Amino acid sequence: MTPIEFYDTLSVLFDSSQRSELGQAEAPIMIDPINSLAFSVHANRGVYALLLGSGVSRAAKIPTGWEITRDLIRRLAAVSNERPTSPEAWYREKYDKDPDYSALLEDLAKTPAERQQLLRRYWEPTPEERGQGDKAPTAAHRAIAKLVTDGYIKVIITTNFDRLIESALGEEGVQPLVLSTANQIGGAVPIVHAPCTVLKLHGDYLDTRIRNTQRELEKYEDEYNRLLHRIFDEFGLIVCGWSAEWDTALRHAIYRATCRRYTTYWTVHGELGERGQALIAHRQAETISIQDADSFFQALAEQVASIENFSRPHPLSTEIAVATVKRFLPDEQSDIRLHDLVNDLVEGVVQGASGPDFSVNTTVNAEELNARVRRYDALCETLVAVAAISGYWYERRHHSLWVMALQRLIGDPLHSGYEAWSKLRRYPATLLLYSFGIGAVAHRRFDLLGELLSLPSGTHKEPCVANVLAPCSLGDTERMQQLEGMSKRRFALNDWTFQELRKPSRSILPSDSAYGRAFDELEMLLALSSAARERRSVAGVVWHPPGCYVYGGSLVRDYVYGGSQVRDRILDEIDKSITEEGSSSPYVTSHIFGATPSECRKGLSALKEYIRWMVQRWGIP
Repeated sequence: MTPIEFYDTLSVLFDSSQRSELGQAEAPIMIDPINSLAFSVHANRGVYALLLGSGVSRAAKIPTGWEITRDLIRRLAAVSNERPTSPEAWYREKYDKDPDYSALLEDLAKTPAERQQLLRRYWEPTPEERGQGDKAPTAAHRAIAKLVTDGYIKVIITTNFDRLIESALGEEGVQPLVLSTANQIGGAVPIVHAPCTVLKLHGDYLDTRIRNTQRELEKYEDEYNRLLHRIFDEFGLIVCGWSAEWDTALRHAIYRATCRRYTTYWTVHGELGERGQALIAHRQAETISIQDADSFFQALAEQVASIENFSRPHPLSTEIAVATVKRFLPDEQSDIRLHDLVNDLVEGVVQGASGPDFSVNTTVNAEELNARVRRYDALCETLVAVAAISGYWYERRHHSLWVMALQRLIGDPLHSGYEAWSKLRRYPATLLLYSFGIGAVAHRRFDLLGELLSLPSGTHKEPCVANVLAPCSLGDTERMQQLEGMSKRRFALNDWTFQELRKPSRSILPSDSAYGRAFDELEMLLALSSAARERRSVAGVVWHPPGCYVYGGSLVRDYVYGGSQVRDRILDEIDKSITEEGSSSPYVTSHIFGATPSECRKGLSALKEYIRWMVQRWGIP
């Protein structure tokens, strides 16, 4: 982020009421703690843990402990056919003591199992409540789930028994590791490897071992204490909806953690009790005054997203780069400047992809996969926009520029680190090849595309670029289906690329159906080129890198542009061009998948056979 972008972001986050007019002598304006928190969360992805209390679920009509106490007193009074207007006053008069949640529960239900059944109704919605949307995830739960999905939050500690946070995470496609009893901790996946860990300190309302009484909240098992000590030592902490008044063991766990590696942010609504204030002083926490949990987490998620947007290339800089390329392309006198512009963009991607955010030694998991692919997309945004317009309008004299650009992005193979990340390092080169290729296919310009697809791959395993840059070569199907929204996609990274390149291709292909057709034809040409150089067989047919063309797009895209009918029409048009134009066909002259009409027809026939085999194998319409 440049200094100007940093200043612009701060300007967006500052409330206008805090700005002083020029010349006024006012006290220095301080940055709002929630703004500091947003910057910290964004800069330290996955470092902050949440500590959530009953206040977070209040908007869902989940009652607090005091509200449950008053309702239990009403029910107790009803047994004696009394209907007191003030339940707490009635209780004091009847039993000569103040009502206490813990003591009342112990009197009414003697065992944890009995207490669980007594309290279950407070967390499960009735049909009427369900119809009104009560006891369902709130805006706070959904904002938290979005922060988890984007990789900013990995650990959630909660004293709540309800399942609202798990439901919100499920809506985002996240299956968290839920720990609600101490004996689950020993065999659990380490929190650093789980996409999200939800630690339900006091249990789950469907489990009879929930902690309710003061005696049960005074001490945790050793497994809980060790895990909490690690979290409070290694993570920053965001506290919301927790008063600290009743949870003795949790307070002690926080006191035992003396490390101040990351800041603690404590949200406050109204007056906080002495115990909460003492913990804030102990943690040297930043306090944030909030109206409610919903508005706080919504604001935090929005501000983090705003900072993320500033981290991407500014839209205006991309537009300027595209406009500049449009001026340079037809002007031979501007070739040097075009060369410098493209090289600068490529080097920016290479240098950015060499940073710590793209280390090949980072643990491989779904969360990091999503975060890493998004970072690659952001890093390549301007380059792919320039490549799309260049693929459409390039001249013969520009061939060497784009050949060098693609070779620079492919780079040299790595022989250390996780193989998954080593393969994914080629994703920027795939984005460049696809964006340039879509433009070339849209303008029926195949000569440079043929050169790019036939470039040596730089590896011993794959003979050419068409093999090494096919999305299926960047990661296995199961892993790529972990990308957000791609769990049901047969060729997940192909579909992700399809979505990512729609925007930069819009200036040359405003029609969605035309874009879908160009994308499918490009993938077919890539498959044809690959098969022509590597005659690999599977089940008696020539293997081709699979892609969206296999199912024609209609099963996975947000629009239907014809599906298999368009796929077959593309194949027929390629066949017709080769048959009628012979050696003059652009598919032949480009040498994408053959140097003669007969070689090209043979390759096309093999692709059709492969598609039929794939359709039968996967049951694709």
